[in-house]
Amino acid sequence: MIRLSGIALTWLALASADAPERAVTTRVDPLAVQDDDFARHRDPAEWQGLTVERIAFRNERTAWRLWRIADPAKKQGPLWFVPHDNENAGFEAALIVLRRYGGTVIAVDSGVAPDHDGQRFNYAVRTGGPVDPNRNFDSALPGYAEMVLADVGRGAWPVIALHSNTRGFDTRESRCNTADPPGNGVISIRFCDDIYAPHPSRSRAWPFDDDDTMAFATWRAGRSPDTAFCGNALAAADFNLVFEQVAITDRSLSNYAVLHDLDYLNFETLDRGNDAVPLADSRDRLVAMIDRAMTACIAPAARNREKLPRRR
Repeated sequence: MIRLSGIALTWLALASADAPERAVTTRVDPLAVQDDDFARHRDPAEWQGLTVERIAFRNERTAWRLWRIADPAKKQGPLWFVPHDNENAGFEAALIVLRRYGGTVIAVDSGVAPDHDGQRFNYAVRTGGPVDPNRNFDSALPGYAEMVLADVGRGAWPVIALHSNTRGFDTRESRCNTADPPGNGVISIRFCDDIYAPHPSRSRAWPFDDDDTMAFATWRAGRSPDTAFCGNALAAADFNLVFEQVAITDRSLSNYAVLHDLDYLNFETLDRGNDAVPLADSRDRLVAMIDRAMTACIAPAARNREKLPRRR
């Protein structure tokens, strides 16, 4: 007789064909959560005053588990989104900026599928391959986006994604700096094409002494790059900044946000590893960008929003 753990049973139930798509939200003790991110934070003082909820649901072929972390004393603030469970610097930074600026953290947990905790993709699928949590924002299947962005409807603003990635970029896809050492993807201030227009820092001062530490400001094709939320302000503040043009969605949150007129920013840095010192370095670079963005753009924009008449 095979005995299944509670986690495995939960995953099987969520992945079954008749599982409900309505979310099941459960208040949890962060000191007891069996998860790699929470395991790095076993000091009760780190969680004092915070609430942690587990949100479990199924959307189409995939079962999902999200962690929702909030500070009830600072309800107003951004929706901090950590989509990839292997990008630990994002989770570390989110806990700091939640304390500092309020709002809500939503972090995707790949551990809903047994033996896949701390991985980039979600393997809790009924059919087909694993799902990238940042390539699942699809208006044709809105359930996932609605769950992740639910706090926007409760006043969370703006939406801010936190990422860490491998060094470099795919030189075969770039229109500039093609002689650089080959890398992966497009996350570098040295990458450019018809979609991504880099605006490098002039001073190259920390945290922008690294080509892979940058912000993305997204704008909709047919409009002007000046319409990118915070774009001009961050460029003036000497960020490593990439203006991203969106015409047809790639199902990422950045594309979904701009096509649904949501104010959105994305902060990226190099994944330097999970040992304490390099992890802290990546975390601190993300936090430094957020601190500067709050001063340069987000806090002033929030004050202007408060002056607008409330909708009845």
